[in-house]
Amino acid sequence: MKIKDITTFGALKNAGYQSKGIKEELRLNLIQKIKGGKPAFEGIHGYENTVIPELERAILSRHNINLLGLRGQAKTRLARLMVNLLDEYIPIVAGSEINDDPFNPISRYAREELKEKRDETPIEWVHREERFFEKLATPDVTVADLIGDVDPIKAANLKLSYADDRVIHFGMIPRANRSIFVINELPDLQARIQVALFNILQEGDIQIRGFKLRLPLDMQFVFTANPEDYTNRGSIVTPLKDRIGSQIITHYPQNIETARTITEQESRLDENQREMIHVPDLARDLLEQISFEARDNEFIDARSGVSARLSITAYENLLSTAERRAIKTGEEKTLLRFSDFMGVIPAITGKVELVYEGEQEGSAAVAQQLIADAVKTLFPKYFPKIEKLEKPSVESPYNDLVEWFFAESGFELPDDVKDKEYKQKLDSVPPLNKLIEKYQKDIPKEDQYFLKEFLLWGLVEYKKLNKYRYTTGIQFKDLYGSYISGL
Repeated sequence: MKIKDITTFGALKNAGYQSKGIKEELRLNLIQKIKGGKPAFEGIHGYENTVIPELERAILSRHNINLLGLRGQAKTRLARLMVNLLDEYIPIVAGSEINDDPFNPISRYAREELKEKRDETPIEWVHREERFFEKLATPDVTVADLIGDVDPIKAANLKLSYADDRVIHFGMIPRANRSIFVINELPDLQARIQVALFNILQEGDIQIRGFKLRLPLDMQFVFTANPEDYTNRGSIVTPLKDRIGSQIITHYPQNIETARTITEQESRLDENQREMIHVPDLARDLLEQISFEARDNEFIDARSGVSARLSITAYENLLSTAERRAIKTGEEKTLLRFSDFMGVIPAITGKVELVYEGEQEGSAAVAQQLIADAVKTLFPKYFPKIEKLEKPSVESPYNDLVEWFFAESGFELPDDVKDKEYKQKLDSVPPLNKLIEKYQKDIPKEDQYFLKEFLLWGLVEYKKLNKYRYTTGIQFKDLYGSYISGL
């Protein structure tokens, strides 16, 4: 007989069930995970040596936790994954509004049920997925929402005084007894609401309209906050902050490899997109580098942060741009092109907060600059570095390519052409092919075309070539040829 098939308190005792508090439950299950060498927080990347060890120490210490970090740093995801450290099922007194433990009842209803029915008290089982509650802190949240209020209708129907605890309508927190309760963006919660919380964290007292009710709730609180909130929108009141056991600081991915793993895991793509579009490794790196550039860009508000969702939505846009082109040209498969990166601009502009100077530049211009900066950062990893001030006597590996553009009137790459024509266009530049052969000969054939475009864009950023955007494509020219021919 499975333990969750038990339906009475007497049978539960006879089965030898041991009741434990939620913090002890989390602690013991975490110990088992650590002993078994299993990850406690699957699907979280980049925190293996920083955030996760601190979070595990907090759970082992039975602390309430505050996750402090900028947006898009998986704070809520971490809190939700704590559910996996709960027991699969726990017993409650059947009909209890606040998940009363039959071994330690705290509500009048549960105590009276056990007193009257004793071992025949009916038992229900609650799955761990039902033991997670989440509330976004907004200025309009009231004490009644979180703690509870007196229900006048209940008082009238039962003919009871307002001072009787049976007329209380419990709020979200008492109903989340023996559960994980997450309050997101804690500083947005009004100070008086925060004061009501710290009494629950410390003493387990609930005060509703002057009626004091002793309810030793058994809860794991997890709060999330953004450092910006401490100064801009509100703050965590000191007594509440003092009662939160551990404050854990989160961070963004610290390298491109981790960022790529997160983006590929979180992107919502179907199999058709994955099979239709060939995405070179360089394109994936370039996409992640855009986020890294944004976090250091002078036009973007660093206090607001640049969410990991920028890379995720930009990757979805990138593939959709290539997919749309393939549908228009009637191709079943296509190569990702550098020009497809123009399709990620809407994903960037919607994810960054600009400072005043950035607003003056315009969000689209800042987004294009981020792409250009990403090219400039990655360029030396693939081709010889171009110094800012090169002596004329120094032989540059790019001289032949620059001279080819000087001799040609202009090289155009249309956006929406079939792959065959796109490849022919890039193959028609002999110095371009020689540079790829010399410096990146081991790169897969299908990746070479993206690399050729990347090389041209790199030379533009290092002031060796010019590019011009026209309605349906991009034209590359040398820096001075058009000027001289004009003269």
